Amino acid sequence: MRAVLLLLGVLAAPEVAAAAQEAGGRAGIPWWEIFKQAVNFSILAGVLFYFLRKPVSAYLKERSDLLRKSIDEAARARADAAEKLAAIEVRVAMLTGEIAEMNRKMDAEADEETRRLRKSAQAEIERLRAQVQGTADQEVKKARAELRREAAELSARAAEEILAKTITPGDQERMVRENIDRIREIVR
Repeated sequence: MRAVLLLLGVLAAPEVAAAAQEAGGRAGIPWWEIFKQAVNFSILAGVLFYFLRKPVSAYLKERSDLLRKSIDEAARARADAAEKLAAIEVRVAMLTGEIAEMNRKMDAEADEETRRLRKSAQAEIERLRAQVQGTADQEVKKARAELRREAAELSARAAEEILAKTITPGDQERMVRENIDRIREIVR
């Protein structure tokens, strides 16, 4: 009820100011005008109060229930969020452990792969050494054979030169005849 009176007073203030202005230069406050306007306003406020009391009351009750429901839902949502956060924190803790386990497994696999690659590389090195050794042995054999051939050619040339210097044309004729005789004997 106090709120209604306060509201009436606030709403009547502009009317009072307007009436005082109408009086203009006359001395005194027009109490009769103020009273009439206050009565009119009171009647209007009473009628509005009478007709709007139930809808406003229902609206306010509805609004209060809605706010209470919203607060309850917010509290439930907050509790749900707290539960979900706790579950996520537990999961994060588990994931941290899982990540550490995965890292350990990856390190072990990397070490195993390193050992396997080293073993494979060592085997490949041994195979290449054997291949290179075989190739080197073949090259040495070829070089020796080439040296023997060249030595034989050089020896033959040296012998030829020695013979060319020491054999006379008469010796050559005699050797040619002897060879022809031998060929005749072979042919017969």
